[in-house]
Amino acid sequence: MKFYQCITDFIFVEDEPQPADIIFVPGGSYPEAALHAAELYHRGFAPYILPSGKYGKLTGHFVTPEPPQVKSQAVCSDAGKPEERIVYSDVRQPEEWIVYSDVRQPEERTAYSDAKQREEQTAYSDAKQREKRTWETECDYLCAVLTEAGVPEHALIREDQATFTYENAIYSRKRTEELGLTVRRALLCCQAFHARRSLMYYQEQFPDTEFLVCPVVTRGISRDSWHCSREGIDVVLGEVERCGEQFHEILYSYITQAANGNTR
Repeated sequence: MKFYQCITDFIFVEDEPQPADIIFVPGGSYPEAALHAAELYHRGFAPYILPSGKYGKLTGHFVTPEPPQVKSQAVCSDAGKPEERIVYSDVRQPEEWIVYSDVRQPEERTAYSDAKQREEQTAYSDAKQREKRTWETECDYLCAVLTEAGVPEHALIREDQATFTYENAIYSRKRTEELGLTVRRALLCCQAFHARRSLMYYQEQFPDTEFLVCPVVTRGISRDSWHCSREGIDVVLGEVERCGEQFHEILYSYITQAANGNTR
């Protein structure tokens, strides 16, 4: 076992999805988590999706994202040398992958080529349309991605006030309470390297809820590759640090509440 395995296991939380009451999507200007949430919705795992976010507290405005691109992801071999592999931004389940025979009839090749061309044109068109549009909030952007992915409006619960992760959890809790929703189990779709901190914040706000984390790999930073690049190391160790420094006041508040005879 590598000396940093405990960091990997701590940060990169991942669960198998199960039927739930809702899917939470913490804010951000990346489409992958919303696309994965849409996929889980279409597979019948939850009746609602709650994307949360206004814009980053540091930027003070919504930053229009770059269109999805293919990027390389460093993967360490047994010898410890980084290798390169291609990671695509769309999210698919293994059962959706289709393996074709190397030998095809001409008409099969033509039909497959036409179908792939239509699929690629549609995906490219959707990405280009998002690229041309502007949004006021992260919630607006995520809802646009979800709508394009076929999620109906009645399944979307919008939250557009949060400016950082803890507020994503706080305001998501307020929205579910306003609607009278009982959340016994929830799926949390977030960036893989952000999984632990997101989970801690949502668990703090929903203490009676069972959470299952269904993350997506972004920026090429995964549990297998994070230690193979400077960016991955900085991002993941930064998350470890934030999981400590950002919870001081929250834990202090529990001591104060206990001293005053209040429990949560």
